[in-house]
Amino acid sequence: MLMISPKMASGVQEKQYTPCLLSFFIYNPTFGPREGEEEKKILFYHPSDVEKNEKIRNVGLCEAIVQFTRTFCPTKPAKSLHTQKNRQFFFEPEENFWIVMVVRNPIIEKPNKDGKPPTAEYQEEEMLDTVYGAVVKQCYSMYKLFNGTFSRAMEAGGVELLIQKLEKFFYRYLQALHLQSCDLLDVFGGISFFPLDKMTYLKIQSFVNRVEESLSLIKYTAFLYNDQLIWSGLEQDDMRILYKYLTTSLFPRHSEPELAGRDSPLRLEVAGNLLHYGRFLTGPANLKDPEAKFRFPKIFVTAEDGYEELHLIVYKAMSAAACFMISASVELTREFCEQLDSLVGPQLTLLASDICEQFTINRRISGPEKEPQFKFIYFNHMNLAEKSTIHMRKTASVCLTSVHPDLMKILGDINCDFARVDEDEEIIVKAMTDYWVVGKKSDQRELYVILNQKNANLIEVNEEVKRLCATQFNNIFFLD
Repeated sequence: MLMISPKMASGVQEKQYTPCLLSFFIYNPTFGPREGEEEKKILFYHPSDVEKNEKIRNVGLCEAIVQFTRTFCPTKPAKSLHTQKNRQFFFEPEENFWIVMVVRNPIIEKPNKDGKPPTAEYQEEEMLDTVYGAVVKQCYSMYKLFNGTFSRAMEAGGVELLIQKLEKFFYRYLQALHLQSCDLLDVFGGISFFPLDKMTYLKIQSFVNRVEESLSLIKYTAFLYNDQLIWSGLEQDDMRILYKYLTTSLFPRHSEPELAGRDSPLRLEVAGNLLHYGRFLTGPANLKDPEAKFRFPKIFVTAEDGYEELHLIVYKAMSAAACFMISASVELTREFCEQLDSLVGPQLTLLASDICEQFTINRRISGPEKEPQFKFIYFNHMNLAEKSTIHMRKTASVCLTSVHPDLMKILGDINCDFARVDEDEEIIVKAMTDYWVVGKKSDQRELYVILNQKNANLIEVNEEVKRLCATQFNNIFFLD
């Protein structure tokens, strides 16, 4: 991605290039141990049009780096390699299976006088290992959600099946991987929860219980509103990656004009059923179509004996979405989908209307929103809850933040410092742009605050952060 930075004084323009993916490959060193068999190690390589010998050379270099670093610490081989032009990230998700991602460092291109070609300056320190290391892990987690482990594919059909699955999945996935949008939220991989009053929450819990009782095939349910989670029956780590898929891939593809702010849908009786706005986001696009296909994506989640394969049904009405998971051994029919549609559609429409009404009332009570003096990111490691007033929009392809990238880099640096120690601590930084940046780590919770008060001193900044904790996090204990 290219950004142009004008230099007003000299009348010349600098070009800034953001990080971009150079290559991504998966290999297993045990598959080609003899000389002349090196190509057998490579299970997937992007871009695919790279010459064979270059692929073998790049994989061999990574293998050598990993083996070399094992001599210093056998249990913790290399995680990244820094060079002037790029950075390589290594991840071993399963024994002997290695994922490598090579990212080009950001570049500032400065024009030269006398018609000479521009000078490229590589910004080696602008990328954070924690951010892009987390992206590599996300790639594997997303693959595993839809395909199970690498070992499972090996057991089912050997190396050929694994290569097929890797190519089918990563060919599409890497096209949607926008590295310039990655930041601290990718490190956390958290879940944004929708704030609700007790009565509305109980209505949702009652809805989930009624549906699971009426349709006994349903094993797990998740309920979201406005891309935020309200209820989930899945394990935390499974919900974390499913939430990532829903909010960055599935929902944006099916975005529609929200009904928030309009009148509630009419509660009319139509042929014995309530009028509703429900529709399937996965599976049949139109139930009335005689040619409709009743195929749903399959996902793999944690179970007592390893993992279980499930159909993923995502059903949406207005801004509310319900995810129903059913054992993959069951064949889903037209009759079942019609039954689910007639049962869930009207109830979900009314629930979406109730939540919207409640949300509007709460906003009216809290009064008009003023532009605050501070912006923050909060993350709780125990329940994966995250909240950000810095991000206006975050999808796989777009990351709109309301602060300068330099400030986001400082947040990432503070997070790296927090990761090095187990103790609770606080870090306060005065940025070159006169902003104050504060990081607090306390009892598995992290809070990052950016304050726009250039004339404030350290004591005033500390008092401002205390006020923020009292208003936004009044029931959460942060150490002073």
